[in-house]
Amino acid sequence: MSWFLEVKTVVLLHCDQVVGVKPPSQVLSTEYHLGLLKAKLAKYRAQLLEPSKSPAAKGEGFDVMKSGDARVALIGFPSVGKSTFLSLMTSTASEAASYEFTTLTCIPGVIEYKGANIQLLDLPGIIEGAAQGKGRGRQVIAVARTADVVIMMLDATKGEVQRALLEKELESVGIRLNKSKPNIYFKPKKGGGISFNSTVTLTQCSEKLVQLILHEYKIFNAEVLFREDCSPDEFIDVIVGNRVYMPCLYVYNKIDQISMEEVDRLARRPHSVVISCGMKLNLDYLLEKLWEYLALTCIYTKKRGQRPDFTDAIILRKGASVEHVCHRIHRSLASQFKYALVWGTSTKYSPQRVGLTHMMEHEDVIQIVKK
Repeated sequence: MSWFLEVKTVVLLHCDQVVGVKPPSQVLSTEYHLGLLKAKLAKYRAQLLEPSKSPAAKGEGFDVMKSGDARVALIGFPSVGKSTFLSLMTSTASEAASYEFTTLTCIPGVIEYKGANIQLLDLPGIIEGAAQGKGRGRQVIAVARTADVVIMMLDATKGEVQRALLEKELESVGIRLNKSKPNIYFKPKKGGGISFNSTVTLTQCSEKLVQLILHEYKIFNAEVLFREDCSPDEFIDVIVGNRVYMPCLYVYNKIDQISMEEVDRLARRPHSVVISCGMKLNLDYLLEKLWEYLALTCIYTKKRGQRPDFTDAIILRKGASVEHVCHRIHRSLASQFKYALVWGTSTKYSPQRVGLTHMMEHEDVIQIVKK
């Protein structure tokens, strides 16, 4: 731990030095040095957060089988209303009380919405220092990494402080909320040195800084192509390769305890929804936003000479093709596929005869004809 604190102190000292006005060459060298220190910190932090591999370190985990069409993780500090929310949205009863740490293990529930079964996981409340294992934080964060969407439940009376702390904990273990994966091509090689190219003008990284960061990770032969102007932190994420990029909804609960002006301010923040579990306010809108963030599509099937079956939808990710529908129905159907008739918004006219590459849209109806 001491070496980690020493490196952190060095970084803070260098950050203080950057504030003063310096000649361009000195500022440039300081930027290189800061980029190198960021790489060192990311490497040491990863070592620090690695769980002990000794048999004595094993503990009870939250091994919940993934079911349904999507998985949503409900995380937040103790006593923000996660268990109450689970009980309201699903048929699962999760114990709720006015004291902290009422929920001590992962409790799954199922939200039935627009024909889809969405698995909702009520995770125990996490505290500051969860990434280091405090308060069962490691198990909670490990489950959150497997989710399709994270709902971060916050107390509207102290939401800003809670949000900053939770984002810091998730960031430190490689979970990137509402961010897209950096558009950087990176491939280690066996020889030939470091090949560096970019298709855009880079303002945050340079070839020298990229080489310094790669050398810190003992990588001396690689191919690097920047397709967007990324920061050193984003390039480090690409090298490490275990980062998880997922959408997150910030849900502010207990809005009945704050002023209307504060409710309006919180509701206008990006990726935010305001609710009250106690008074059952705005829960319908939250479900709509959750569906939007999950990016799911309902596809209905139709047999020849019969009406479409609207009782049993096929749930797929947005951007699914006819081939994906075939694989969902039966693994051998795509090899026997001749053509499909599609009714819906994805077609120019209904029905339209399409092939395997046709992209389906929400609530389309499909009839598949085999060879």
